[in-house]
Amino acid sequence: MTMLNKVPPGPPSRPFLANFWDFRNDPTGYLLRVAREYGDVCSLNTPPEQVFLVNHPELIKEVFTTLNQYMIKGRALQRAKAFLGEGLLTSEGELHRRQRRLAQPAFHRQRIATYADTMVELAFRYRQRLVDGQQVDMAQEMTSLTMSIVAKTLFDADVEDESGQIGRALTELVRAFNLMILPFADLVQKIPLPGVNRFRRACGLLDEIIYGIISERRAKGVDRGDLLSMLIIAQDEEGSGGMTDQQLRDEVMTLFLAGHETTANALTWTWYLLAKHPEIERKLHEEIDSVLSGRRPSFDDVKRLKYAEMVLAESMRLYPPAWAVGRRTLVDVTLGDYLIPAGSLIIVSQYVMHRDARYYPEPEKFDPERFTAQAQAARPKYAYFPFGGGVRQCIGESFAWTEGVLLLATIASRWRFELVDEHVEPEAVVTLRPKNGCRMLVRERG
Repeated sequence: MTMLNKVPPGPPSRPFLANFWDFRNDPTGYLLRVAREYGDVCSLNTPPEQVFLVNHPELIKEVFTTLNQYMIKGRALQRAKAFLGEGLLTSEGELHRRQRRLAQPAFHRQRIATYADTMVELAFRYRQRLVDGQQVDMAQEMTSLTMSIVAKTLFDADVEDESGQIGRALTELVRAFNLMILPFADLVQKIPLPGVNRFRRACGLLDEIIYGIISERRAKGVDRGDLLSMLIIAQDEEGSGGMTDQQLRDEVMTLFLAGHETTANALTWTWYLLAKHPEIERKLHEEIDSVLSGRRPSFDDVKRLKYAEMVLAESMRLYPPAWAVGRRTLVDVTLGDYLIPAGSLIIVSQYVMHRDARYYPEPEKFDPERFTAQAQAARPKYAYFPFGGGVRQCIGESFAWTEGVLLLATIASRWRFELVDEHVEPEAVVTLRPKNGCRMLVRERG
């Protein structure tokens, strides 16, 4: 028997889907344990499908690049079509390539530079509303703020008044996602269970808001130079007259949800980590004070706020908003020494790779110095991939880095935050969220 015919090592098969339930109850912990015990390519033994965990930078590079043409998105994102439709995150093949080409200009550097003023203005307004000694749920605060920023910059819409409703609807979608990735979920979704009903109501609310934005924009017929204008005026290659409302809805829903949820989580975990590491917080404050001298930050300051970017990068190493990526093989493929059969699910996990001691000594330690230019150059590219990789790499990566640094600098120039409860538990659903929020006390900097 040749090596290519062998099944990768992994936890032994157990009855009653025991491995699957271990994974579902603690996805990140389970994957981390398996990778550390069984190596770079592992078989998870989670019937009814074959699932393989890949945990080496060079093999992850193959999944994202060389082998990408032989794969489609995994079960989770296939099921996400229930609320995202055929948007950038879920579409495949030529449809995805076309939609990405249409959306790409909205994320060019020059365009992001024009968004920066809006990011800072909305962050400044938020900063002004805070009160010393006030208790806040930082997860809700950052969700509301980043939601307003994405709506205004990409769709020129004001959703501040509706942010509470939208936030609750998004939470319902995230919670329902656990149900949607279960075996036989297609059948479960047809049963009027409470969770299914809440999911449908959440989808209905978001559809109402997004279709309202689209309808208003079509009626006015004004090109505002934002992403939604680009999508509305785009003519498809078959000459059918442009995108339907359904196509627009799918793209707006995808970019609206993905565009704020990931940054909100990244910033929430950053405030959490800064509160637990006052010496790093002090160093961040020193840089902000030195660079800004009391003024608001601008787009040109992003490249000068090096330590702020390192803090954000290290936060996303420990708590990557997108904690895993799944790919379904369309044909047999070879990874390392193993043959992966067609129809298998391949998982690469940012959470696992970012905690690999081969590339991050003391991997559980919060240390922004891991992201100096020299330290980054010494690591393989795919030892760190919070925004994915290859042709499916997140289209909004530059947007997210700019927003994260500017919001961090704007808010931290006046405020710091203390944890109400030292223990904040991560919950790995669509993204890596704080399970029960992140309660913090607002403190004015001395």
